[in-house]
Amino acid sequence: MNRYGLIGFPLTHSFSQRYFTEKFAREGIIDSRYDLFEMPDSKALPDLLALPDLRGLNVTIPHKQAVIPYLDRTDPAAEKIGAVNVIKVEGDGSRTGYNSDYYGFRQSLVDWLAVLNRTSTTIRALLLGTGGASKAVAVALTDLGIDYTYVSRTKTTTTLTYDELASRLNEYELIINCSPVGTYPRVDEAPSIPYQLLTEHHLLYDLVYNPAETKFMQLGLQYGAAVHNGLRMLELQAEKAWEIWQR
Repeated sequence: MNRYGLIGFPLTHSFSQRYFTEKFAREGIIDSRYDLFEMPDSKALPDLLALPDLRGLNVTIPHKQAVIPYLDRTDPAAEKIGAVNVIKVEGDGSRTGYNSDYYGFRQSLVDWLAVLNRTSTTIRALLLGTGGASKAVAVALTDLGIDYTYVSRTKTTTTLTYDELASRLNEYELIINCSPVGTYPRVDEAPSIPYQLLTEHHLLYDLVYNPAETKFMQLGLQYGAAVHNGLRMLELQAEKAWEIWQR
């Protein structure tokens, strides 16, 4: 039996387990299973990686950067991003880290912009949050020629604070929530941006997928913005992970 799974903390709801369980059933993959490995501390990772039937792992918050020291190598893209969300256990037992978030976000954004008939090179973006997910988003935006600025609670030379957005929001069209704010069960929360200044020219992309329509998205719609959730990104990154594991 080939085992795959997801590590993170907490794992109160798992898209990945449902997705792969349904995939295995739909495609008649009878020699594989997908489990949840709730892991408060990444120091427990070596014991998990030592399981003889383990073939690969997905990695979610808060471990996308913490797992890197436990790997034998990282794919060049993951190294550039500085975060790993896919681990492949190679045939010789060594471990390689990859980042499929990059692929999932980039392709889903390109597809969405095409539907909206918007050109990526004319867009500027705000990234809400500076965690592991935002790093993959930032690299994807760079490769698409989209200028971006991070937004954080703490002011630095390369970030804006949420308090500064009221005077700067008109400079950016694409606003991407890279934080977990608004994720189930805290569905009444949303990033603290001046929603009343949004217009029909703004695009709100929420990496959160549960709920399907977050408070961030609801407020965007209220003021005429186009909105998109993270489900398609997750589907694309899950398929990319499976492709990596089967190489």
